[in-house]
Amino acid sequence: MLLASTRRLRAEVLIVLGLSLGQSAVYSVVQLLDKMTRAPLAQGTSTLNQSQSPREYFDLTYQLLDIAFALVPVVLVFYFLAVDRRSGESPSGFARLGFNFARPGRDALQGLGLAALIGIPSLALYAVGRALGITTAIIPSGLDTYWWTVPVLILSAVRHAIVEEVIVVGYLLDRFAKFGWSTPLAIVLSSLLRGSYHLYQGFGPFIGNMVMGLVFGWIYTRTKRVMPLVVAHSLLDIVAFVGFSVFGKAIGLG
Repeated sequence: MLLASTRRLRAEVLIVLGLSLGQSAVYSVVQLLDKMTRAPLAQGTSTLNQSQSPREYFDLTYQLLDIAFALVPVVLVFYFLAVDRRSGESPSGFARLGFNFARPGRDALQGLGLAALIGIPSLALYAVGRALGITTAIIPSGLDTYWWTVPVLILSAVRHAIVEEVIVVGYLLDRFAKFGWSTPLAIVLSSLLRGSYHLYQGFGPFIGNMVMGLVFGWIYTRTKRVMPLVVAHSLLDIVAFVGFSVFGKAIGLG
């Protein structure tokens, strides 16, 4: 019975990853190989939040659809956690992962501190990666300037934060523990996955995101809450996406 349960959970994890960040990791590796066989990585470019139509309202529609459908695997995760609860486990999936508003002030402060802790070294690592030629030029926003550009970029940042922290940290560490894996191994594997789906940006972002994963994983095992991680990740991406969109051209970027 225990073996059957473990097999079910492994299949469940493969389904979730195949529909979300595991799929992204595979594409990222292929994109990295594509870039490396075209030209040196330093000459490559990675554009986030790309425009999907030259027509303003079709572009807006595509952006919102992308954000909405990217969150479906998160809904699937909480569905699987709800199945656990019906089998006798408690509390709810949201409480188990700490994805709720039970302590908004404390989560916000911890998220702000984490964003500062991760953000400044990330900029330095990006600069070093560019200097060493192992990181592509990263353009955080390729959207045209419309009235909806900034709100969509904020939604995109929150989307990335929720998908990554709920699935890669909260959900995977929960499932890895059920596999009987040690906490250090679970954190390392989670961090490797986080780094791997950033490989299309080069090896610098792979290293930086893996380190971020190690820090976030360690903090989660202490707090059992993904909400501070979601706050931190959202802040980091909002600063990058919106800051580039608003000030990039003014300071000669893009």
